[in-house]
Amino acid sequence: MQKPAQAELVDLILAVGREDRNAFQRLYEFAAPKLFGIVVRIIRDRSLAEDILQDVFLRIWRNAGSFSPQAGPPMAWLNSIARNRAIDLLRQKSLATPAPTGEDVDWFEGIAEPRDREGDIMDIAALRHCLGEIEEPARSCVLLAYYEGYSREELASRYGKPVNTIKTWLHRSLTALKSCLETTS
Repeated sequence: MQKPAQAELVDLILAVGREDRNAFQRLYEFAAPKLFGIVVRIIRDRSLAEDILQDVFLRIWRNAGSFSPQAGPPMAWLNSIARNRAIDLLRQKSLATPAPTGEDVDWFEGIAEPRDREGDIMDIAALRHCLGEIEEPARSCVLLAYYEGYSREELASRYGKPVNTIKTWLHRSLTALKSCLETTS
């Protein structure tokens, strides 16, 4: 399936909000592999991730009517539903596994999908560039929080900092990341 343009993706979500089953099928065909990748990276259990993905799309079906294009990019909205659902389940079942540590961890390898197309590769290049603009250890906090599902409390413990410091790092880093990504798009 060809990657829909940003505006087309917005239209698909809005159509799903109007209970358009064809739009839902097209949205599923496009977004399911990406959302499954997010869920499986957090949960680390493919079978459980498949169940969570079903729940994610049920939530998308139910909540598409509340999607606001002005609030942010459509993939960010979809990603947050998948990420939040996976983290909720992870916390409920205490399935957490330690994240890899060390300088040799390539976070971008895990973010990239094997079926990335040219546009996806450019998105990853922009993300790599913008993450490179964030100073350590705030960059690692962002990656651990949004890629591995760490809570603020877990990050505070890991870095030996107060939770409010972690909140500040995350908030400032996400603001800088959003600003950078908007200028590179």
